[in-house]
Amino acid sequence: MQTTLAPAFQNRPDAQEAAALLRSCVHCGFCSATCPTYQILGDELDGPRGRLYLMKQVLEGDRPTAKTRLHLDRCLTCRACETTCPSGVQYGRVLDTGRQLVNEQLPRPLLSGLVRRLLAVWLTGPLFAPAVAMGRLLRVLPAAQAAGVVPHRLHARRMLLLAGCVQPALSPNINAATLRVFDALGITLQVAPDAGCCGAIRHHLDDHDGALSEARRNIDAWWPAVEAGAEAIVLNASGCGTMLHEYGHLLRHDAAYAAKAARISALVRDVAEVLPALVGQLAPRLRERQPQRVVFHPPCSLQHGQKIRGAVESMLTTLGAEVLPFADAHLCCGSAGTYSLLQPQLSRELRDRKLAALGAPRPEVILSANIGCLTHLAGGTPLPVQHWIEWLDAQLA
Repeated sequence: MQTTLAPAFQNRPDAQEAAALLRSCVHCGFCSATCPTYQILGDELDGPRGRLYLMKQVLEGDRPTAKTRLHLDRCLTCRACETTCPSGVQYGRVLDTGRQLVNEQLPRPLLSGLVRRLLAVWLTGPLFAPAVAMGRLLRVLPAAQAAGVVPHRLHARRMLLLAGCVQPALSPNINAATLRVFDALGITLQVAPDAGCCGAIRHHLDDHDGALSEARRNIDAWWPAVEAGAEAIVLNASGCGTMLHEYGHLLRHDAAYAAKAARISALVRDVAEVLPALVGQLAPRLRERQPQRVVFHPPCSLQHGQKIRGAVESMLTTLGAEVLPFADAHLCCGSAGTYSLLQPQLSRELRDRKLAALGAPRPEVILSANIGCLTHLAGGTPLPVQHWIEWLDAQLA
C-alpha cells in the first residue's frame, strides 16, 4: 500500500514507521476473514484493510472526520489480522499511530474524552480495589476469590511477577495461585511493590504519555532485581504480557530508558512459556480424580499478541484434563480491555457468539488466561470461569 507522507508528518518517527508498515500491505484481504468486527458489521471500513486505507489517508494529509474515528474506535486491537496476514503487516502499531494522529487533529467531544480519562484514572488507580470490595459487600458476594495461603519460602531460583492493577481487585486468587504453583516448582516469585499497571489501559485509551510514564515506573521498580539476576518477569495476564513486550519499542527514542526497556521486554515471559518445561515435576503432586472436561479460551493477547498457541492446551492435557475443541477459537470474545465499556453492543454480541462456541462441547469449566476475558465471559454464562493456573493450583495436593 504505497503511502506518501504529508509534509507535516515527514519528520515524525511514528508517522514514518506507520507509512513503512503500510507499504507491506498487498491488499489481499485475508485479514477480513479473521476480523471479528468485519464479520458482524460487513463493512470494509470495519475490517483491517479498510482501516489501513483510512490511516493511509490521514498520513497523506487528509483531514480525519468523526466517521474516520468511529471505524478506528470499533477495532478491538485483537491483532488476529496480524496472525493471518501473509505479508506480516504490523497492524497494531499502525493503528496506535493512526489513532494518535486522528486525536491530534480532531479532539474528541467533551463527554467522550472525559469518559476515557476517568476510565484510565479509575481502573489503574488506588480507588478501584476498594470500590470492587465495597460492591462485593453490598451484593453479599462470597469471598470466593480470597487469596488463600501464599507461600513465603525463598528458593534459589527467583523471578519477578507483575501484580497488575485490575486483576488483584477482581480476582486476587490468580496471583496467589501463581505464587503457589511456582513455589511447588522451587521458584520464588518476587512482587516489586512499586510496580503497578503495565500501561496497556492508558495506551489503548489514547493516553500514550501516561502509558509511557507507567512503563518507566515499572522499569525503575524492577531494575534492581534485574541487575541482581532475576531470571524473568512473569505475567499471568496475557494482555499485560503483550504490553510489556512493547516496552522496548515504545521507549526506543528515550535515551534514559531505551536500553533498559529493551532488556525488560527481553525478560518478559507469560506463565504459559515458563511452565511447559517444568510441568512434569507437578505430576506426582496431582490429586487423584476423574479427568475434567474443560475448554480453554485463548485470549487474543496470548495467541495473536504474544504468538503463544497450543502451550496451555498441551499442559492441561498432560495434567489430566480432557481439553475439548471448539469452533472459531481464533476470534475475540469482545472484552479487549475497555472495549466492553466503550463499545457495549458489539462487545456483547462477540461474547454471546464466543460463549455459544465454548458451550457447544458441554464443558464443566471454561478456562482462559486474561482477567478481561475471564470477567467478560463470566458475565454471560452459568458455567464456572477460571484462569487456567487457578485450575492447576486446585489440582495440586
